Amino acid sequence: MRITRLTAVAGVFALAMTAAACGGGDDDSKSGSASGIVGKASSDKKLVFGVKADQPGLGLQTGGTYAGFDIEIAKIVAKGLGVPETGIEYKTTVSANREPFIQQGQVDVVIATYTINDERKKVVNFAGPYYVAGQDLLVPIASTITGPEALAGKKVCSVSGSTPAKRIQTDYKDAKLQQFDSYSKCVTALAAGSVDAVTTDDIILAGYAAQDQYAGKFKVVGKKFSDEPYGIGVKKSDTEGCNKINEILKASATDGSYTAAWNNTLGKSGTPAPELDVTKLTNCA
Repeated sequence: MRITRLTAVAGVFALAMTAAACGGGDDDSKSGSASGIVGKASSDKKLVFGVKADQPGLGLQTGGTYAGFDIEIAKIVAKGLGVPETGIEYKTTVSANREPFIQQGQVDVVIATYTINDERKKVVNFAGPYYVAGQDLLVPIASTITGPEALAGKKVCSVSGSTPAKRIQTDYKDAKLQQFDSYSKCVTALAAGSVDAVTTDDIILAGYAAQDQYAGKFKVVGKKFSDEPYGIGVKKSDTEGCNKINEILKASATDGSYTAAWNNTLGKSGTPAPELDVTKLTNCA
């Protein structure tokens, strides 16, 4: 009888150890799931989106409120993941910290005029593109600058870590590049006459030119010299989340929410909503 009890105790102990080991595996599994946006959205009903705060029509912060096309896209993504608007937290990002913010977990998703390129794809997984912009120039209304070929010797402002800044450095080396951490500082410098041009994506520049304080002062040259596919960034390991966002974008192209997002923001300038080409959505790594 005593031997039987000892055997039973030993059996219970072994089962407990096995359960503990399995439990550890389950915790890891839960942790792994929670680290992805699908898992976090399901369990917490909350997500942190990295967005721009100084781009009129795209991502502009006024007090504690963010507004713009990128913000509306974030709402579409959140809704598709089951997260209510009350569960969305916006965190201001600049071009230079988008990858670190994703890698460090400071944000779950970045929707911030974020051009998909091969260098970034090494460290970030991209859904999208949800819009294709093109690099252009913003200049004073009386400027004689007609395109990037006229930038030799000119002071050109862009944002540190941005694709437009890197293109000026590599393709237009005779230009004098001035870099700040936000485009709003570049536009302020342009208004003060301390730079000759600001360069970034055409739609961003159009947003600045349309602001009341700059009305009639600036013009977008209108000579695009790149294609800038805007993607939605998540952690490199989060293939499930990336694929889910692409599914949400496909749905938004047919249910009217994508067009509504444009019409409520950039569409107010009179520019018609573009067609979201779902055939060009990325293959998530």
